[in-house]
Amino acid sequence: MKLKRYIIFSAIAMSMYACQRGPNDPGTEYAPNMYVSVAYEPYSMVKDSINKINPYGINLREPAQGTVARRNYKTTYKDETTGEEYDLGLMVYRTHPDSLEQAAKTLKNPLKITKQVLAEGKVLYEYYCQHCHGAEGKGDGKVGQKYGGVANLAGGQIAKVNGGHIFHVITHGKGRMWPHGSQINPLERWKIVSYVHLLQGQIDADGNPIVKEEKKEEKKEETKK
Repeated sequence: MKLKRYIIFSAIAMSMYACQRGPNDPGTEYAPNMYVSVAYEPYSMVKDSINKINPYGINLREPAQGTVARRNYKTTYKDETTGEEYDLGLMVYRTHPDSLEQAAKTLKNPLKITKQVLAEGKVLYEYYCQHCHGAEGKGDGKVGQKYGGVANLAGGQIAKVNGGHIFHVITHGKGRMWPHGSQINPLERWKIVSYVHLLQGQIDADGNPIVKEEKKEEKKEETKK
């Protein structure tokens, strides 16, 4: 009888002790590898085994296809239509989102504006921009009508902004417009810039600059002086 009581008392005591949790005691782990994975150095090689995932034997997985290495950012883009390759010098594109004025002064459109560039820019504009800015850039797209505050690209002072300004806004956003730098590569952005200039009336359908009457008058005044 005493033995039975002793066993019951011991079981109760052990149960009460087991319920206590020490902050530094993880308790008994019956399958520790299920909880804590083996730590591997990412750039070390796996010895005496074949890593079927990475044929080089390195622990670090290879980047997914198409991954952009930021420190060695691609500076050249090949136009699939014409086969021409452009060096866009992307170091100057690493401007801070708040550096709109600097971008307007330093960034230049590297593309020769042709009918083909404008045609491709139109397609890209319709895909990424028209739903807000409208077909003619007047800010009257279906989304723009509901969203509010969408810029009229073809009127007012915005119609006079240069390519660097537009490129920066496409990349980093401004006001109600969200950034599109992760969605549109730099070459495509410059094609959109070219088409926006057409909507603004800065160039004609052949890509030639349009000299406004007011600019002509300014030139005449400067000549007289």
